[in-house]
Amino acid sequence: MKIAFWTVAALGVSLYAGSRAGVQDLESDNYLKHVKFLASEKLKGRGTGADGLEKAADYIGKQFRSFGLKPLNGGFFQEFQVTVRAELGRRNKLEVSQSGLKLKEDYIPLSFSATAKNSCQVVFAGYGISAKELNYDDYAGLEVKDKCVLVLRGEPQEYEEKSVFAGKAYTEHAQLPSKAFQARNRGARAIILVNNMANRSGETDKLETFGQTSGPANSGIAYLHLKHEVADRWMKQAGKDLAAMVKEIDHDLKPRSFAFADTLKLEFETEILQVQKKVRNVAGYLPGETDEYVIIGAHYDHLGLGEQNSLAPALIGKPHYGADDNASGTAGLLELARYFASRPKMKRGVLFLAFAGEELGLLGSSYYVNQPITPLKKAVAMINMDMIGRVQNGKVYVGGTGTGSTLKGLVEEAAKGVEIATDISEKSGYGSSDHVSFTTKEVPVLFFFSGLHADYHKPSDTWEKIDSPSAVKVLRIVAGVTDRLAAAGERPLFAKVEPPKMPAGGSSSGGGYGPYFGSIPDFAEVPNGVRFSDVRAGSPAAKAGLKGGDILVEFDGKAIQNLYDYTYALRAKKPGDVVKVKVLRGGATVEADVALEARR
Repeated sequence: MKIAFWTVAALGVSLYAGSRAGVQDLESDNYLKHVKFLASEKLKGRGTGADGLEKAADYIGKQFRSFGLKPLNGGFFQEFQVTVRAELGRRNKLEVSQSGLKLKEDYIPLSFSATAKNSCQVVFAGYGISAKELNYDDYAGLEVKDKCVLVLRGEPQEYEEKSVFAGKAYTEHAQLPSKAFQARNRGARAIILVNNMANRSGETDKLETFGQTSGPANSGIAYLHLKHEVADRWMKQAGKDLAAMVKEIDHDLKPRSFAFADTLKLEFETEILQVQKKVRNVAGYLPGETDEYVIIGAHYDHLGLGEQNSLAPALIGKPHYGADDNASGTAGLLELARYFASRPKMKRGVLFLAFAGEELGLLGSSYYVNQPITPLKKAVAMINMDMIGRVQNGKVYVGGTGTGSTLKGLVEEAAKGVEIATDISEKSGYGSSDHVSFTTKEVPVLFFFSGLHADYHKPSDTWEKIDSPSAVKVLRIVAGVTDRLAAAGERPLFAKVEPPKMPAGGSSSGGGYGPYFGSIPDFAEVPNGVRFSDVRAGSPAAKAGLKGGDILVEFDGKAIQNLYDYTYALRAKKPGDVVKVKVLRGGATVEADVALEARR
């Protein structure tokens, strides 16, 4: 499961609680066998692009074949290419007035730096923040075009409870991609980040570990992290006291920005290599008597050795086994495939889909819905299982029932007689798991989820903690819903529901920070801009004529490189503002004026 923020609803079980003649039952031991393999040491966390993920794909494909499922793509696999990580290239250097600095000792590029080669004079821009709503601007009166901008990490008064910023909790202005946005859109050639060592007794001036800093694939500007002692030396040569300047800024919130003398000139080169790998969705089809079908899906990737998304940073480098997230859902997919394959042919078929790349942004399901193996218009519903292995308090959550006219009733019927409670949410058809890719294509969805826990995104998410008997109860509900959907009765009519409260790109329409725009961003990054997977009906974006599939490249006169840029630019505005945006649509540039609204 990609992100830990949902409003989910619950569910779980099927009509067939016991064996029948010629029909195999859902089995707890069989289910756990799959979990053990997928979360084993051998697969090392099933990181996208890693050998462990490929072993998992082969395992799932072999299981589908053994059940007698039909391959639809010349086999059971659908290949697609993803960027899995960044690596430092050979050409990285930083020279100061012909004196070289040492890579990884004096400085290091961040993994989301652009690849670039240039020279520039240096300007100091305080914290690199321009926050009009807080009456604070480090860039006021400072010319940074074609310069290298030296900025402090964090934000002013970060340890003061009464700060106009958040005090003790950083605002979005302190985020590293936000600082890049400010410098890049003012024409700077590079941004140089320095740890703020003032008021940090006992802390070390440590450079970022390459590849472990969260951010976009490319910030659109050369981005270097410099040791504080080097920056302090530059300051002293300019007759400045960096520690004193920090205290002055924090005291009165007035900028101390300035341009260094022309004698301080930087020559830099950054080379960041985006490593791409082919990964595979796994698909097996159980034909029905008609060409309509039900989709049951789960993602089978996890975090590998941790990297950016680990919630145990000290344990990055160790396998994050992902037993619940999402070996549990994948094992359920396999057990349901075995179960249904043993039964007589139904009116509608069932397509079993195991997705790769979910943890990197729903990449596998996003690819699938844009290159479907079978027509999506024939899919009557999609059922997604993500983390179903640790049912808490005898309750499972089910979301998305509001996306289909009959789904809530089907879930309630299927859950009768199953010893597990269902917590149903009709409005959560969106979220941060693979069902959202189908929602944006107007396929009704259900999302089964047993809840978060302390082992989420940590190496401690191991198979021994899986409650397989309760997980099988969830599968019984899923099977019961599938039975009813596959019986060729009334097809659920799709209905759009309220997107969830999310900070990314103003995609939510409820409460939250900043004005309401109304787009649903596609988490798969494009080279430049942000693609909308959908635009909510009646939203400011929809009223301005924006559509799903548009790629936002400019917002209020500012270039948009990635989702971080979009979020930051939107949050700088307020309800009632009218912003001019530019989107790419089918190769053409379309301009629109969007009147932002208050969140409701």
